[in-house]
Amino acid sequence: MQWKTNVSITSAQEETLRAALGEAIALIPGKSESWLMISFEPETHMAFRGRADEPVAFIAVDLYGGAPDAACEKLTARLCELAGKVLGIAADHVYVRYLATDQWGWNGANF
Repeated sequence: MQWKTNVSITSAQEETLRAALGEAIALIPGKSESWLMISFEPETHMAFRGRADEPVAFIAVDLYGGAPDAACEKLTARLCELAGKVLGIAADHVYVRYLATDQWGWNGANF
């Protein structure tokens, strides 16, 4: 999971997000924190609706296999909630993208 945002992220905020995302990923059937990789890209130059002066976030969720629409809806709601509570980013300033693939490598081989 990749979080890009134009706001700064403190170490404490990052820890809060990591813990919450470890729990949130379980909203997707068959997914767990034990396979979750997260990257944060704070203070990224971003604009939304032609403006670069408001807090925004782009969250990419790459999945091995797929996920039911209802599960993605629940995860999107949780991600937007976390962006608001932890980073002060309004839900209508967050995009969440889901990509699913059957080709995923780990430990020198593909699943």
